Amino acid sequence: MAEVAVSMVIEKLITLLNEDVELLGGVQKEFEDIKVELEFITCFLKEADARAVREDGNSNGVKTWVKLVRETAYRIEDALDDYILLVPNHTDRHEQQGFTAYLRKAASFLKSMKKRHEIASELQDIKRSVCEIGQKRKRYGFKISEKEGPSNGSLVAGNKKWRDPRVGLQFVEDNALVGIDSPRNELVDRLIYGSASLRTVISIIGMGGIGKTTLARKVYENQTVIEHFDCHAWITVSQSFNVEELLMTMLRRFYEARKESPPQGIDRMDEEELISKSREYLQDKRYIVVFDDVWNEDFWLNIEHVLLDNNKGSRIMITTRNAKVAEFCKKSSLVHVHDLKPLPLELAQELLYRIAFQFDLEKQCPVELKKLSLDIVRRCEGLPLAIVAIGGLLSTKGKDVLQWESLHNRLSAEFESNPHLTYIKKILSFSYLDLPYYLKPCFLYLGMFPEDYSISSGRLIRLWIAEGFVKRKQCATLEEVAGEYLTELIHRSLVQVEWIDSMGRVRECRLHDLMREVLLSKWEELNLIQTSPKNLISLKGISRHLSVYNRANHFSGSTSKSQTHSLIVFEVDDLPESLFNILSTHFKFLKELDFQGVPLDYVPEELGNLLHLRYLSLRDTKVKMLPKSIGKLHDLQTLDLKRSLVRELPTEVNKLYNLQYLLAYYTIYDRNSNIYSRRGVKMSNSFANLESLEKLFNVGMETHEGDEFFFELGRLKKLRKLGISKLKPKHGVALCTAVEQMNHLQALTISSIKDDEFLQLQSMSYPPIFLKSLCLRGRLAKLPNWISKLPNLVRIGLHWSRISDDSLKILGVLPNLLKFQLTNGYDGAQLHFEQGYFQKLKELELRLLSGLKRLIIEEGAFPFLESLSIGPSPDLEELPSGICHLNSLKLLTFHNMPNSFARRLLPNEGPDHWKVKHIPNVVFYCTNGSMQCYAYKLGDPRLLQVLH
Repeated sequence: MAEVAVSMVIEKLITLLNEDVELLGGVQKEFEDIKVELEFITCFLKEADARAVREDGNSNGVKTWVKLVRETAYRIEDALDDYILLVPNHTDRHEQQGFTAYLRKAASFLKSMKKRHEIASELQDIKRSVCEIGQKRKRYGFKISEKEGPSNGSLVAGNKKWRDPRVGLQFVEDNALVGIDSPRNELVDRLIYGSASLRTVISIIGMGGIGKTTLARKVYENQTVIEHFDCHAWITVSQSFNVEELLMTMLRRFYEARKESPPQGIDRMDEEELISKSREYLQDKRYIVVFDDVWNEDFWLNIEHVLLDNNKGSRIMITTRNAKVAEFCKKSSLVHVHDLKPLPLELAQELLYRIAFQFDLEKQCPVELKKLSLDIVRRCEGLPLAIVAIGGLLSTKGKDVLQWESLHNRLSAEFESNPHLTYIKKILSFSYLDLPYYLKPCFLYLGMFPEDYSISSGRLIRLWIAEGFVKRKQCATLEEVAGEYLTELIHRSLVQVEWIDSMGRVRECRLHDLMREVLLSKWEELNLIQTSPKNLISLKGISRHLSVYNRANHFSGSTSKSQTHSLIVFEVDDLPESLFNILSTHFKFLKELDFQGVPLDYVPEELGNLLHLRYLSLRDTKVKMLPKSIGKLHDLQTLDLKRSLVRELPTEVNKLYNLQYLLAYYTIYDRNSNIYSRRGVKMSNSFANLESLEKLFNVGMETHEGDEFFFELGRLKKLRKLGISKLKPKHGVALCTAVEQMNHLQALTISSIKDDEFLQLQSMSYPPIFLKSLCLRGRLAKLPNWISKLPNLVRIGLHWSRISDDSLKILGVLPNLLKFQLTNGYDGAQLHFEQGYFQKLKELELRLLSGLKRLIIEEGAFPFLESLSIGPSPDLEELPSGICHLNSLKLLTFHNMPNSFARRLLPNEGPDHWKVKHIPNVVFYCTNGSMQCYAYKLGDPRLLQVLH
């Protein structure tokens, strides 16, 4: 984290120093000297971090040095920000021909001797601190790190006393295993019978402590497997390995497995000789080799030519926390990925009882400990490593309820200090330590969110960007790069996926509770404090990051002299009345301010004093109006007003030159259709300065008469997502002209001023080629021809469109369509899906088709359909027989369908039950007279009561 902080400051200094040096007045040399010193210190930070890990608890001096570097970097960044604030008319700098003109103002202002002295004095003091850090570095003997990569390096190298806590975990007794039979049998079958003679890599992936090594060992030692292969070898790889030593060990193990003597001189062979000797030995043998605990993505490069494919059905098994390791193998081998999941609650309880009561004759949990044991198991979230460790500790406490309660209440502290449990965090920490530097702050930032919190990926990504964690790449937006960061954290089993949408995007993620415990121990690196609203006033910017929520126990990772950069408020009952006065006075360096879902109904003019703000979220609040002072926030990148009460944006929004994400709409519930619809906010015609916008969603057009708005809209060349609501027919041509100029557009939503009003969208000749999502709400005379020119379209929604059967043929041949929503969008009595159409579709929604009497699905249509939703369609008498051909269908839902229709599908008595018996989940949604909606799964006795 220190390396990241220093790098960010160096980038700022370089930007500043690249301008005309005369504009820096008398402080230019101080800036240059500080930059040089910091660049030199950066070379030693990786070595310092690696030593701190190797020496563990005996490295306080090293940790103090790293902390001092981090704090000094923060201080420099604050000084730079303060320098900007000292400039008069700071808020007008963009009107003065950019940053250079702004610096001229700075130089002019610094002619004031008092201010010049203040800045020069502060920089001189900082420079002395930086030089002292360099001197302290020499005392610890840090060397320049020659190798880029993970900060942990070789955890063993340089510390012979260090013991890897993972050693021995593969030799687990059978009584400590539950739920292993099914995956073990599956993998044994795959080793022996899968893919016939082809060499195959089987990769077991999952987070640390999930049981990958244990499962692999039980498969490897299976007698059927041993007898099937001519020779076998088990090699533990870990983060740091030497290729020659690995090959030497593997070759020895092959010989030993056959009770043969290894070749003479094997210890003196170089890599090329070892490869040649291995290939020669394996030429006529069916072999199996296990590489346990692989970390490097390119590990396969070291062994793919050693383990030749001799068409004898040889197998290579890899255990890893990183899904990319398996992906890399696919370039030259058949690969099967076994994603190992946490134990379900019932099996987790069984495992805890086996260990906790292993010395009890009955091995049963007494009634008085049932609830406590359940709470402890839930805390472990199915992680066998933790369950076994805690169970072992509980086995020493007998059945004493008070001791069990004490452990349960102090579990977090016990993870940190109890020798029975500390190794759990060490093992989980390896994943964090293996991260490249650019991912460490992103992962640590997840500590801002409360326990068991489902984190919106979009929210997280935009917060990362605002904090400056995301670095630009050529031909990619910051959001795309941040998305890659999140994907990598998921692949490394550090972040869990909560929800993936129909387009394959991760929409929500979360942290495993025990991985969050790892974060707790690293929060000093993030400089974070968790607190409750009542304590917010007293903090006054003593931590870089503040997380505020009712249940917070005022956890302090550390306190600091640096200024607070981010403040996120979660699930609070109320906020201090003087909140914004406090923020503008004591938190003037804030970059992120997130009030999503909190009871906030007013934002005062003081908001405009937070001149460094980059991220502001008022999503799901009661705020009705933005202050005019928002126009001062020239650094603002994200303005999130989703589902707030803001109906109109002030004209001052046009001054937000760096705004990239403007998200604003409110929802209205339609009782007749039982559907929520979105309404856009009002926006002035003048927004020429918002050329940085990438997302503009959603703008209401009901008050616009001329085409001026669309002329301005066409200038937003960077737009990726656009939402327009209440569109009048006369504006259709102007909108099409504007959209044609948006070459990067990926998502487009358009709704007409009334549901029965026509959308005039035929005039677009060259639609954005990268468009992936399209939603049209309103009448269509016919489906626009340009839709057939969208090869990348993944999702389309047609609402109140009333299209014809011919339109289905156009949509049915789109090569990448995955989701199709049709709501009150079809007038015909018969809807016919023909063979060969919608070949990739996974989700289909047929909603509010009131005139539909017959639905036909031919065999060969929808071969990959996973979800189908139907209703209300009161005239549809029966489900089509073609449903039985949808072998991939996992979920079939019906909405307010007639009772007679539903009764035909009932088990035992329904004549159409045979059509749906292959579908795992068939659900009926029923709305009563009070507009309350209830869901009943087919076979639920309550459904019978509703239908009868």
